[in-house]
Amino acid sequence: MNARIYLICTFISLSTLSCTNPQKQFDSFALPNSNEYAEGFNIISHNNFKEVIVFSPWIKGSVYARYYLVNDNTTKTPENGQKVKIPLETLAATSVTHFEFLRLLGEIESVNAVCSPDIIYNPVIIKRLNEGKISNLGDAFNINIEKTLQLQPGAVMMSGYNQNDPYAQRVSQAGIPVLFNNEWMETSLLARAEWIKFVAAFYNKEAMADSIFGNIAQRYNEVKALAVNIEKKPTIMAGSNFRGTWYMPAGKNFMAQLFADAGGSYFYANDSTTGSLPLNVESVLRDFANTEIWLNCNFNSIDELIKSDVKHKLFKPVTSGQVYNFNKRLLPSTANDFWESAIARPDLLLSDVISILHPELIPGHETVYAEKLR
Repeated sequence: MNARIYLICTFISLSTLSCTNPQKQFDSFALPNSNEYAEGFNIISHNNFKEVIVFSPWIKGSVYARYYLVNDNTTKTPENGQKVKIPLETLAATSVTHFEFLRLLGEIESVNAVCSPDIIYNPVIIKRLNEGKISNLGDAFNINIEKTLQLQPGAVMMSGYNQNDPYAQRVSQAGIPVLFNNEWMETSLLARAEWIKFVAAFYNKEAMADSIFGNIAQRYNEVKALAVNIEKKPTIMAGSNFRGTWYMPAGKNFMAQLFADAGGSYFYANDSTTGSLPLNVESVLRDFANTEIWLNCNFNSIDELIKSDVKHKLFKPVTSGQVYNFNKRLLPSTANDFWESAIARPDLLLSDVISILHPELIPGHETVYAEKLR
């Protein structure tokens, strides 16, 4: 049973049960809206509030978090979720992956706290940090609880992990909603980008998000169509060697999907796992030595790449000059816009990769994120 059918069946079952439920005033008047790509969340409209459900990426069919969005705090809602007053006026955004969604929605200035300022690319956030309008909550994996409670943002947006988070528990107990944005667990670029609808729900901007995402998805699919019938698919390797371990995208990783959509051939395309595959250099040499193109290499020059490990010279893309990083928008602080705006703009990223693999398909394309190592 696919996710869409599962959600509809679940809704129908719950609606049937509600006929004997004393809280039937909470029945929704429509079926859950159907996301086109994202499987990690859903939004349901009720008479006086909206219900936002975040599903567990680790336990299929399980609810990870549930929010009831109200315009008035006196509105009654079920007790099996967290009530959130909307539209949000302030937000602590703990991951750089949230910023582009907020910028596209015109809500970037609602951010009043962030984590790890050194890795932030967004110029508005940087400016407001320098002006003292945004607080620094420290490292995203060790967020300052006391500072958060003192600041009292309308909500905290963070990535969820498959474990109990003492920060999230403490903040929630203090009455500050913790919004789990799990776009990073989706398996395709469009599914990740569709989380703009999740963010928009907390600002009453669903219609705007639908329009923005619809345009991005249309552009992505138009560019993807250029490479659908391509006969020659260049072989691709990806990732980097870090202290003897090479982290390569797994077959169900969104990067592997990107390679396929761009008309590339990837050795681990049929792998059934998500995330990254930790490999030793010897196995990468065995399977990728004669690969044609190396993408997402985390170095800035061929010389730097070889100095880090002389074995890199054994890969064909290094000798043929076909190594690319996604560091074109890299600040001296090491903040990289690839980790920010590319999340929401997969159409631009796909265009970059197609222009590298099949330059004849997008003549004259100037890359946004990708850059060839010299």
